[in-house]
Amino acid sequence: MITFYFNGSPNPTKVALFLEEAGLPYEPVAVDTRKGEQFAPDFLKLNPNGKVPVIVDDGTVVFDSNAILLYLAEKTGRFLPPAAERGALLSWLMFVATGIGPFSGQAVHFRHFAPEKVAYADERYQFEVKRHYEVVERHLAEREWMVGEAYGIVDMALWGWARMLPFVLGEGAFDAFPNLKRHHDAVAARPAAAKAVALKDRFTFKAELDAEARGHMFKHLKPAV
Repeated sequence: MITFYFNGSPNPTKVALFLEEAGLPYEPVAVDTRKGEQFAPDFLKLNPNGKVPVIVDDGTVVFDSNAILLYLAEKTGRFLPPAAERGALLSWLMFVATGIGPFSGQAVHFRHFAPEKVAYADERYQFEVKRHYEVVERHLAEREWMVGEAYGIVDMALWGWARMLPFVLGEGAFDAFPNLKRHHDAVAARPAAAKAVALKDRFTFKAELDAEARGHMFKHLKPAV
């Protein structure tokens, strides 16, 4: 049985998608980052970086969502392209891991959560998110799926963030990326995707982004006095 530490944010959701697609039995363990549960000593033993997702598979601990996707795909032999496409698989999986994910996260922070509006930072991260998705848009113009001829883990990794695009860039953001929208819709229509998104609804997470939550989520901020 896989133990899956998660919340409802993009990175855990794409791991939930794989678990549901593969039909792997797993025990979900909610980690409420607005309560600071990601910094509990027992959790930090699993991921010293204090972030979800994490899986524990028969004593093997894996953290970082893209590492987990690759680990599970190799473990099960599912959702991987032919061996000849391994270079493309690793390239696009790391493209999501090092580009789309981090830039989207920073864009969200400066657009929605920064205590002070910083025009340069907002413009910088919005630009980089758009630039990365333009790369994906051109890539998907020539193919149905990100790597090879079939749906796989790169598609899952991309969907985890792409489904949040209106929150990252604003309403109507998909209008500029019709190929990405087609890809997003194809993944979202899968029954496993609905189950992955709904997983968080089985648990109670702190809703308020109050001073306590900000202190846990944004450690650089000075505590309110």
